[in-house]
Amino acid sequence: MKHTEFWAVLDRAFPDGRGRALAQDLVLVDLGNLTAQEALTAGVAPIEIWKAIVAAMDLPQSHVYLHRVDPKDLAKWQVSVTPTR
Repeated sequence: MKHTEFWAVLDRAFPDGRGRALAQDLVLVDLGNLTAQEALTAGVAPIEIWKAIVAAMDLPQSHVYLHRVDPKDLAKWQVSVTPTR
């Protein structure tokens, strides 16, 4: 996953600026208590950050691959940010 793909998938999963806010505010325990923004700055691979966000937000595991879904196919692919618990 490239940095641009990371930001795009974050915006796709958490639209209207929520993803950007999440990247700044959500502390990811799986990444040593860093936010996504801090982890990117520290050189953590974007895919590892995205996986940590998926886990922290209790999203379906299928969301790990959300960046690979063509935008025109999203209607067929259930995109939900509703926690699974």
